[in-house]
Amino acid sequence: MRRCILWMMGVAGLLLASCQKQMTQDVLGEKQGQSMLEVITSALDLSFHRKELTSEDITVSKSLLFDRYTLDDVYPYGDTVRSFKWDAIRKCLAFVENIQAEEKNWGVFQNYQNRNREAPLVRKYIRNAYRRVADTLGVERYQSVPLYLPEDTVTPERYGRDGFLAHIIAAEGSFYRIAPITMKGEWLIPQRYLKLLPDSTQFHHVIFVDRKDQNIAVLERAEEGRWEVRSMNPATTGRHAPPYAQETPLGMFLLQQKKEKMLFLKDGSSALGGYAPYASRFTNGAYIHGVPVNVPRTAMIEYSWSLGTVPRSHMCVRNATSHAKFIFDRTPVEKTLVVVIE
Repeated sequence: MRRCILWMMGVAGLLLASCQKQMTQDVLGEKQGQSMLEVITSALDLSFHRKELTSEDITVSKSLLFDRYTLDDVYPYGDTVRSFKWDAIRKCLAFVENIQAEEKNWGVFQNYQNRNREAPLVRKYIRNAYRRVADTLGVERYQSVPLYLPEDTVTPERYGRDGFLAHIIAAEGSFYRIAPITMKGEWLIPQRYLKLLPDSTQFHHVIFVDRKDQNIAVLERAEEGRWEVRSMNPATTGRHAPPYAQETPLGMFLLQQKKEKMLFLKDGSSALGGYAPYASRFTNGAYIHGVPVNVPRTAMIEYSWSLGTVPRSHMCVRNATSHAKFIFDRTPVEKTLVVVIE
């Protein structure tokens, strides 16, 4: 009890000091129409308001848990050099810290293989190089979710990619009002397209994929503002080659699903083409996985000379199979972010 009283006296002293400029009247705040309680409450709010972190507040240190095929920060490639973009990574990590500084209700866009129903046509659409419907920002209708302006719930304005994360503001009829973390403004989304995440969800694992320099890094949060690098490896991302191969999309996604073996078909056929080991899906049909195994072979392949060279996959992010397994075992589903940059 005595300790509690002393603590309260100390807090009161700090509050009175912070309010000194406002205490020039005989009765604190009376001329401003404020009571003592109101001023103290206001001071408390100011005292405990968290300052948003910037990239300068983020410390990134190396503490590798997977040390095979490790790349240097800057490394040669052909007649040029490639690198891990640590400045961009720190900026992104500051963003990740800030979005979860306060308790929020999170949801993830989900429409893998149109399982939640094909999204309605948006107001303005185009047909892309793959002859598929897309919005004017290039997001395809297939596997995406419809997003509506709050004042119009009849026709969607644009599409949102499967795997995008959003802050849930409120339920409104058959919609949720949301604020997607990488989109401006508030939007409405039909409830069938949004999976709610547990209240306790925190994002302490982030995987960075650089589709320009063809590398991948896994980071884990040690404490506020301090992150540790767990691996730095070569990778191979998706290429633009209609009608089958697509670029790995840029953006921030939630790791949604894992498969020890992700089966794939031969291009333009219903015949089995093979499998990709230790596959972690983050958007549409894009997985982080090991070296693909084509039929009739069945044994896993550890490494490929093509890793870290140029985009070659259909949309996925290829890794050494042991590194794909490291990600598969280490990063939790629906608590890990995958950030694709260039």
